[in-house]
Amino acid sequence: MTEIEMHYNKFNEDKRLLSRHGHVEFVTTMKYVHIYLDEILKGVTSKSDIKIIDIGAGTGAYSVPLANEGYDLTAVELVKHNLGLLKAKGANVKAYQGNALKLKRFEDNSFDMALLFGPMYHLFSKEDKLKALSEAKRIVKPGGYILVAYIMNEYSVITYAFKEKHIMECLEEGRFDKDYKTISSTKDLYDYMRIENINELNEELGLKREKIISPDGPANYIRQFLNALSEEEYEEFIKYHLSTCERQDLIGAGGHTLDILRK
Repeated sequence: MTEIEMHYNKFNEDKRLLSRHGHVEFVTTMKYVHIYLDEILKGVTSKSDIKIIDIGAGTGAYSVPLANEGYDLTAVELVKHNLGLLKAKGANVKAYQGNALKLKRFEDNSFDMALLFGPMYHLFSKEDKLKALSEAKRIVKPGGYILVAYIMNEYSVITYAFKEKHIMECLEEGRFDKDYKTISSTKDLYDYMRIENINELNEELGLKREKIISPDGPANYIRQFLNALSEEEYEEFIKYHLSTCERQDLIGAGGHTLDILRK
């Protein structure tokens, strides 16, 4: 069993997205998924004509509700445990075990939209990230959309190194370069990006950016404060976040970044 499999056998992604900080990420991501699905809908008769592939689908947090809305959903998930949970939800999702680096079961130009919301977290070399993004590009139709999520470097440094007081340990172990870019390995489970790293991937593959947003903004930094808000106050925070998540002075500082690309 791989490190990733052991991690996700214990980690409850559904529960994370139901927490207040996770809900911010989910609501924001779904808003932008629907913005671009609405663009695709202008050229088809019905939602069932739109083919979406969720690569690294986890337990189906996104693929299941989208299938329930009537879209044609395919899900690919590496971890058997997650795949079993997804299938148990009984949604009309064609679900397969697979790897984001090798999607050979799918033909070129097959899907209108690809969601790549988990794999980039766990790919540690630029070459593997390029492979995953290249495979997503290959199977998406010309003019189709690829939505890619990344975990950001500064969130890791600020929270783990400074807030949780691991900074000296990280320095001793050589886990940062001279500019405090995290140097990850497979034992760390996650890899962290800066905007310039994301830009390099897109440029090498000739992918056009539609938008880049922060799906969680400050939410992960202020979890306990979000939890203390009344429902009315929390709804106001959601409105605030949705009004600022495209601001370029905030992108890259949040826990995650969502890159919206067009083939």
